[in-house]
Amino acid sequence: MVDSKQVLKLYKQLLNKAYKFDNYNFREYSKRRVHDAFKEHKYLTDEEQINKFYNEGIDNLALLTRQTTISQLYTFDKLVVEPLKKHH
Repeated sequence: MVDSKQVLKLYKQLLNKAYKFDNYNFREYSKRRVHDAFKEHKYLTDEEQINKFYNEGIDNLALLTRQTTISQLYTFDKLVVEPLKKHH
């Protein structure tokens, strides 16, 4: 049985991994997909469906972990749309 705390923790872990993409396009796409998937399944009440969605999320977390690791091996120039870090 999956409770709401576990789902929230998974959501935060997925977003955290999505933010680790070095490439802007991959990062924004991943963040949007995570957010949209959780928003789409927000009103699930069937225990079996919730468990299925949660298990898919765990699989996706492993996938994102692998992809972000690979992404960090290859650096790209920053795009114009990416905010620059402010110097203090």
